[in-house]
Amino acid sequence: MTHDAISQPAEWAPHDAVWLAWPSHEELWKLSLADARRAVAALARAIARDGGERLEVLAPDAVEETVARAALEGLDARFHQIPFGDIWVRDTAPVFMLDAAGAVVAARFDFNGWGGKYQLRHDDTVGDGIARASGFRTVKHNLVLEGGSIEVDGEGTVLSSRQCLLNPNRNPGLDEAAITRAVLGAFGGEKLLWVTDGLINDHTDGHIDTIARFVAPGVVALMEPSGGDDPNREILLRLRAELTGQRDAHGRPLELVFVPSPGRVETDDGEVMPASHLNFYIGNRAVVVPTYQTAYDDAAVRAVERLFPGRRVEGIDALAILEGGGAFHCISQQQPSRRGHS
Repeated sequence: MTHDAISQPAEWAPHDAVWLAWPSHEELWKLSLADARRAVAALARAIARDGGERLEVLAPDAVEETVARAALEGLDARFHQIPFGDIWVRDTAPVFMLDAAGAVVAARFDFNGWGGKYQLRHDDTVGDGIARASGFRTVKHNLVLEGGSIEVDGEGTVLSSRQCLLNPNRNPGLDEAAITRAVLGAFGGEKLLWVTDGLINDHTDGHIDTIARFVAPGVVALMEPSGGDDPNREILLRLRAELTGQRDAHGRPLELVFVPSPGRVETDDGEVMPASHLNFYIGNRAVVVPTYQTAYDDAAVRAVERLFPGRRVEGIDALAILEGGGAFHCISQQQPSRRGHS
C-alpha cells in the first residue's frame, strides 16, 4: 500500500490541537503520580495559554476523566475515554500528517513496547482509538516505529538514530536501506540523516527527540555537555561530529545550535537518568522546555528562548515525568492544522 504525497509538517507549523494522556495508573507512577499530574497540568496550561491550541485529553475511564477535568478547568479541552497503558502518546498515538490536498491524516505504525521492554495493556491499540476519535482518515504502515524516533524539518529532511530504528528489536527483517525507504515514504521525506546513539539509559534505544531537534529548516539543536561529570559527554560530542558538515534535502549545510545539557541527573539509587532539555514541545504560542532542578535549567531555557523569538518559552519541572521514562515531547502529539488554515 502506498501513501503518496502524505507528509509530516515541521512541529513549528500551525496546530489545531495537541493530544495528551492524563496520568492515571498508580501502579506505574506510585508516589510520583501527584507530581506527574501537576507537571502535565502545567504543560497543558502553557500550551493552551493565549489561545495556543486545543487540548485533546485521554482518560482511561469516567473517574479519571473527572479528575482530569478538574485539573484542567478553564482550558480549551476535549476529553476522550480511551484506554491506554501509559501517557507516552508521542510513541503510541498516530502521527498526524497532511495529504496532498492539505487534509489531516492519522498515520498508524506498529508499536511493540519499545522493542519489547515495556508491554502495557492497551498501548498497542490506543493509537487506533485516537485515530477514530480524531475523525481523520487513517493510513496504516506495517513498520514498528515510535513517533519520538523521527524528526522532520517540513522541507524533506528527516533525522533518526541507528540505535533505535536499526535495532533488531524493532524490524529485524529490514536493513538500513529498507528502513530508510520506509521512513522517507511514510513521512514524505527526501533525505534521512542518521546519528548513532542516544543518551545513557534511554529505554527507547536512542529516540532522536532527546538528542537532536530541528528548530528551523536546516537548523538542528544539540546539547553541549554540562559539568565535569556529565555522563553523556562523549555521546554529545560524537553527535556534534556526526552532524557537522551534513547537508539537508536541499543541499544546505546544517547549522548546529546548542543548548546546555542537564548534566548528571540521577535516581535516588544513583542511576543516571536520560534527562534532556531538547525534549521540548513546540506549540503555536509557546515552547515548553523540561527542567530537572539542576544548575543548568535557567541557561537551557534561555538558550531555547533564543531559538524561538516569536514564541513564549517556558521551563517547567519535568523531573517526575522523567522518573516515568521521558519528558514533555514524549507525552504530547501535535495535530497540525489543515493546510491553508491556522
